[in-house]
Amino acid sequence: MTDSEDADSEAPAEEDLPEDLDVADPDHEFSSGQGFGEPYEGFDLDPPELDVDPDQVDPVDSRVVADTLDERSVNNEAVDADELIGVGLSYMGINRNEQAADTFERAARYADDENLEQEAWVNKGIAHGEMEEWDAAVGAHREAIFVAEDGDHEAAAQTNLAYALWEFGEDEQAYEHAEEAVRVDKRLPQAWYNLGFIENERERPEQALDALDNAIRLGFQQADVYEEKTRALEALGRDEEAAEVAEQADELRTEQERELVDE
Repeated sequence: MTDSEDADSEAPAEEDLPEDLDVADPDHEFSSGQGFGEPYEGFDLDPPELDVDPDQVDPVDSRVVADTLDERSVNNEAVDADELIGVGLSYMGINRNEQAADTFERAARYADDENLEQEAWVNKGIAHGEMEEWDAAVGAHREAIFVAEDGDHEAAAQTNLAYALWEFGEDEQAYEHAEEAVRVDKRLPQAWYNLGFIENERERPEQALDALDNAIRLGFQQADVYEEKTRALEALGRDEEAAEVAEQADELRTEQERELVDE
């Protein structure tokens, strides 16, 4: 009610009140109404499906609602995890790595095949690595190894875990997983390259050279591998060979840059 309405309203005259009502009686009992039952339950507009344990879920995590709805309303069989992995790879192709990581995680959740789930976790780890989120990358690669022991992508998980651990400052663990990767799959060139890189960093040029030559023989034709081989040769005092390999590295680097411009 506004102030002007207060001014216009008139209080009831005392003579209009019932004779038996003593307005000055402090002991008069007024009706308290029906009230709320005990215990009182507050109003809640959220459906029960969205109930979450605040001890387990960050209340400001906006993805919780979407994930909860997904789990309750989406049939796993209706989701093609393989297609989701393809979508994630497309995101990575345009450097949208955060969306890629989320997509790979969804693919892993809906995968009904352990090898497909392992592939999704490996790709999620790589996406986090592209964003230099090494802690998250390590976690994803460890999950990949856990979900499918001796799986099709175990070597890829091991070598990418080695790289993430190295970047995270866990040198010794990185070396162990780099060695494990080539033990699991001796024909994975990226695994030999990562091992060669770590051997160079550990100042073991002979072992680095062996690993890098294996990577090249298996088809790893990128400037990086030749640059690492140059380092190993220089450390061994084989300067002439190192100069030749350095030229190959420069040629490959120029070719790679040209391809990027053409794209």
